[in-house]
Amino acid sequence: MDDLHRGEAVDRLLDAYRSKTPVDQMTATYEGMDLEDAYAIQLAQIERLLSEGRRVKGHKVGLTSAAMQKMLGVDEPDYGHLLDDFFYLEHQPIPVDRFLQPRIEPEMAFVLKKTLTGPGVTVHEAAAAVDFVLPALEIVDSRIRDWKIGLFDTIADNASSGAVVLGSTPTELTNVDLRLTGGVLHKNAEVVGTGAGGAVLGSPINALVWLANTLGARGISLEAGHVVLPGAICGMVPVAGGDTVTATFAGLGSVTARFV
Repeated sequence: MDDLHRGEAVDRLLDAYRSKTPVDQMTATYEGMDLEDAYAIQLAQIERLLSEGRRVKGHKVGLTSAAMQKMLGVDEPDYGHLLDDFFYLEHQPIPVDRFLQPRIEPEMAFVLKKTLTGPGVTVHEAAAAVDFVLPALEIVDSRIRDWKIGLFDTIADNASSGAVVLGSTPTELTNVDLRLTGGVLHKNAEVVGTGAGGAVLGSPINALVWLANTLGARGISLEAGHVVLPGAICGMVPVAGGDTVTATFAGLGSVTARFV
């Protein structure tokens, strides 16, 4: 893609946010779109939003499960940015009309106490940089019509980021084995998903290592105080106004999102 088409893609995606009207699949619209194009489009959107006063408060890792990678035909995750207005308090009403096609999934969120700069970050360095872990719900959303996405589509669309609800029970990493930590997702009191941390690249810490090193190769650090969502322990489910969704994790507590 040339700069003209990249800029056009940025405008289309930003307009989808504002108009709440999804756009056609990026890779169908822009023939020859590749990985570098996709990340360039994502970063250009973030730069545009930062120029309007928004702030980056963390990152998310997506496509961490073997099932999702197989579905999209990839062998590694992707990442997106978490902005300041993505964060909602648990139990507080979340206006569903802010989103286009919202779905939700349970995650174990890291809050960093030290900056991580790759490449070359190891597991022990990543673990040492974590201040605490929180139960979390990620609201994923796609600006691509009908969720018809491939890898490059979701990367360009900020990894299908929507919003985040963090729980209020911080747990130190030394007090829990995230690989074995199980979780249950309830929607309106019905179980709609189960899983464990091992579904996330074998351990959510591995996702943090991947993110630090991938961003580091692009000259970006993970900042102290930022939130990292390492990936979901089970599949995402759709949400609508009136829904209440709770994720409960063994040893980490629970977090609830309420949609209006």
